[in-house]
Amino acid sequence: MDDYQETRCEQCVIRQFNSLRAMSKEELKKVSDTKTTQYFKKGDAIFTEGEKLNGVFCVRDGISKLSKLSSNGKDQIVKLATKGHLLGQRSVISNEPANLSAIAVNDMQVCFIPKEGILNTLNSNSNFAVEVLRHMAHDLKEADDVIVNMSQQTVKQRVAEAFLYMKNNFGEDDKGFLNLTLSREEISNVVGTATESCIRIISEFKKENWIKASGKKLAIINEKALIDLVNS
Repeated sequence: MDDYQETRCEQCVIRQFNSLRAMSKEELKKVSDTKTTQYFKKGDAIFTEGEKLNGVFCVRDGISKLSKLSSNGKDQIVKLATKGHLLGQRSVISNEPANLSAIAVNDMQVCFIPKEGILNTLNSNSNFAVEVLRHMAHDLKEADDVIVNMSQQTVKQRVAEAFLYMKNNFGEDDKGFLNLTLSREEISNVVGTATESCIRIISEFKKENWIKASGKKLAIINEKALIDLVNS
């Protein structure tokens, strides 16, 4: 991780995953001169819902969960942000408090970019402005999909889909367990159900030999069964 600390924005390959790729070399140099590297331990808050943000966070390493607190006091995880994601971009551009909280799922390294560098480039670089809009539109589409799934899928289908999402996006280790380890509570917050219901469904999946568990780690045994359930 120390190697990342010295990497300048204009030399960083991670920017290819976000809107910073539309910046010119000179613009990236200016951003790089003002950015700082920050480290977060598992469970640390990068920012919290309602906080006024003075810049955006580019994920260099690790995973963050973006969640919103519901009226009943339960967190709803709306997205898992990985390497290359920009956090807080919408809040900075709209000049509104953060609508979500960003919490480190594991140890993270992020680059903090002061908002002036983002806003100044928005006003002077139309390609960057279009790229920012494209990413925000994609986030809105994902939010729409979450709403539809919540209303049309059963809890079992959503749990199955969560496992498939974790496998497809984060992969498996050499023993076949999912690389991303979430607690049962975090999985329930992803699918929008009570932790007890999530635990019961995971137990059912284990009895069906669709998945197996070792502590908090989970492995998919019968991927086809999970896909069939999601599509049923």
